[in-house]
Amino acid sequence: MSAHDKDEKKGGVEFEEHQHVEHEDEISPELEQLLHTDPNNGLTTTEVAERRDKFGYNELPEKKTNPFLKFFGYFTGPISYLIEIACIIAAVVGDWIDFGIILALLIINAVIGYIEEAKAESALDALRQTLALKTRSWRGGELVEVDVKDLVPGDVIVLRIGDIVPADARILGLGVNGEENDTELMIDQSGLTGESLLVPKKKGQTVYSSSIVKQGQQLAVVTKTGSDTFIGRAANLIAITAEEGHFQKIIGKIGNVLIWSTVVLVIIVFIYQMVHFRGTPEGNWKTVLENCLVLTVAAIPVGLPTVMSVTMAVGAKQLAAKQVIVKRLTAVEELASVSVLCSDKTGTLTLNELTFDKPWLTNNYTEDDILLYSYLAAEPGANDPIESAVRRAAESQLDILKNRKNAREIPGYKVTKFEPFNPVTKMTQATIMDLATNQPFCVAKGAPQVITKLVGGDDDAVRAVNSLARRGLRALGVARTVPGNESKFEMVGMISLLDPPRPDSLSTIAECNALGVDVKMITGDQMIIAKEVACRLGMGRVILDANHLVDPHKSEEEVTEHCVRADGFAQVIPEHKYRVVELLQNKGLLVGMTGDGVNDAPALKKADVGIAVEGCTDAARSAADIVLLAPGLSTITDGIITSRAIFQRLRSYALYRITSTIHFLIFMFIVTLVEDWTMPAVLLIMICVLNDAATLVISVDNTQISERPDKWRIGQLLTLSFVLAVLLAALSFGHFYVARDVFHVTDNELHSIMYLHISSAPHFVIFSTRVPGYWYQNIPNWIFTTCIIGTQIVALFFSVYGIFGEHEGVAPCGYGWGFAVLGISLVYFMLLDVVKVQIFKYWSFEMTAKAVPTKKRRAKLADRKMDAEKKEFLSEAWSKMSKPIEAYSIAVAFQNYSS
Repeated sequence: MSAHDKDEKKGGVEFEEHQHVEHEDEISPELEQLLHTDPNNGLTTTEVAERRDKFGYNELPEKKTNPFLKFFGYFTGPISYLIEIACIIAAVVGDWIDFGIILALLIINAVIGYIEEAKAESALDALRQTLALKTRSWRGGELVEVDVKDLVPGDVIVLRIGDIVPADARILGLGVNGEENDTELMIDQSGLTGESLLVPKKKGQTVYSSSIVKQGQQLAVVTKTGSDTFIGRAANLIAITAEEGHFQKIIGKIGNVLIWSTVVLVIIVFIYQMVHFRGTPEGNWKTVLENCLVLTVAAIPVGLPTVMSVTMAVGAKQLAAKQVIVKRLTAVEELASVSVLCSDKTGTLTLNELTFDKPWLTNNYTEDDILLYSYLAAEPGANDPIESAVRRAAESQLDILKNRKNAREIPGYKVTKFEPFNPVTKMTQATIMDLATNQPFCVAKGAPQVITKLVGGDDDAVRAVNSLARRGLRALGVARTVPGNESKFEMVGMISLLDPPRPDSLSTIAECNALGVDVKMITGDQMIIAKEVACRLGMGRVILDANHLVDPHKSEEEVTEHCVRADGFAQVIPEHKYRVVELLQNKGLLVGMTGDGVNDAPALKKADVGIAVEGCTDAARSAADIVLLAPGLSTITDGIITSRAIFQRLRSYALYRITSTIHFLIFMFIVTLVEDWTMPAVLLIMICVLNDAATLVISVDNTQISERPDKWRIGQLLTLSFVLAVLLAALSFGHFYVARDVFHVTDNELHSIMYLHISSAPHFVIFSTRVPGYWYQNIPNWIFTTCIIGTQIVALFFSVYGIFGEHEGVAPCGYGWGFAVLGISLVYFMLLDVVKVQIFKYWSFEMTAKAVPTKKRRAKLADRKMDAEKKEFLSEAWSKMSKPIEAYSIAVAFQNYSS
């Protein structure tokens, strides 16, 4: 993890130097041969041209999506294909009313999806904007300014303070004119790796494209360009991540079951009617096809995509009010199912700015003293995160620095001489006049080793620095001269600096855990820093380094298991973040990823739900599905709770719609084959339009929010739907035979009665499916209730008055039949509600695995049993250990009491 080397010895205690662990790029032997360019001359024009032909321009590949193709993409999918086929059939048979209704539903669904997702920007475009535009390079013996895109491997470039590094490059240890230069470059690569501190780079080390030079000046030779760079590989990962979303997969599964059921049964009906009515007007292929079209339109869930889209769009609006902006509509539903939240550290869990932590003090100095002396020795206006942290802390905590009229003056003190930071001495010094006593004194601030040596050695200070270093805190020594002697320094103490957790991170992680979401920290920062931050955030301290993710001696299953159990990962690069998300997804977990930098973009894109936090880069914002506008992660818990409410509404509608579809297919299929009975087309269309229109308001219904991540249990959903559908079909046959054979109603009256029944009985079931418990435990929203009841009152008038007329096969059935049918439907949904609750109560995954024993389910069931056995074994082992420990504790307590 870290190496401890001797630096210098003070008394009997040595400083521990913690090695900075950094990812090193591999350079192929062929590429290495091209990197030995003469730094005084650079490449010739011919060499540049040859290498550009081989390696291409230093830019990221561009891939644009045609907006028209994107729009037409919303017309794809199993349900959409079947609706489109029905639309074509309607046109063929000349049923233009059906054609218009079906086409309108298709277009509405596509428009909603397109508008909601049209705001998404290209992640590759945003990555492109993080690159520098111009740089200085030696070409043909001259130092010239060139476009960054024209750089090739082997180019010698100048890097100086403030530059954005234009390509991956190796530092040469030379000044601009070729002179020896041993000073370090201080590089800010937090946007690439997530490291909160500046990284020193020496001769032979690599600086990465898009990082920023904060201190120093060096020549460097370009090693990699374009897609081969550190940031380029991140762009490639984004480009290849174009998987189908979790929600689309679920809708696809539901759609496939319903579609194949519909297609098979409709084909059987088509063949039966063509054979049975052969030689009669009813046997004409066009008439039979029209009958089958009506069955198809009434059976398939034409409103399913639209209702789902509207529900999620309303949810997205609710989230926007909480400063959670949804870019990809289906992310609203997927957030409810997220069980693991991988979070970037720097800038997400932490503030991404160095701040004062608790200092180590000696010689009776106070915290205010060390803050004041640090401030006196801080360089004004320096563009350095450490100096900025010193000045910010002092100005916010010291009373004498608050409310100053002149920000350049320090009340009671005057700086008479100032020596800025010197890379050789590694400290800053200031001579100060104490205006109260007119006595001068000197203050020094710098590297702990230097300050300790300045005061003549201090073992306690060395131990303090080592203790801080083991926790990942950056230490700086502060000393001042003793009164009356401007050459003798005494130690004031050691200030400690850390990128601290955001104020709300601790509570947010606790809230996520309470909601059943496991939070894992993923950072490019050093292991010791990651462990310290994890400790402060109340997370576990099982932090793995990147080597665990690519260990060739471990199987994929072992690595995956380590990922699941780990609390976080340190010293990772974008590829590692991407791999963590991928491994967790392979385990069957739905993964959320939060981040703010370029280095997070591939993992944000790969995750089921990518969340870009406030203040993020354009690359992160474009790769994400959700963007947070408020600082920190606190709004994520609001997002999870809101999305779970939306999920319950979606599942409620899916259960209702599948139940009503299967019920319709069972009843119409059997009654058509057995009784040669069909319902007039106009009544079937009214059932379809009225009921689906009413269920749009499910998006505002009250619901019961789950305490754990929600999950689409397809086996449970389809089984429950089938059971409820069979019971509904039994009621339908009861209505049919009682009305026809007991009360001897006419055929047209029977059409009205069965229309009202098929419209109301399945529709009222939505009052039951909206919650997993009994329907009365969570009263539905009044708007929702009004719309559902209202549509059935409209259906009641259609039936009672036979509005469509005898020429359409519809006759008035009277209020007696109307109220009787609606009353029975209302009572029956309450009986079905009891059945639903009992199925939910006794249902388990084991039941699903045994009922439909697929290979995947058997393996999953075996894994669950193995995990349960392990937990039981550990519990028994701990129980055996805890008893003697408890007995020993009691004995010690008695012994202490008696003594």
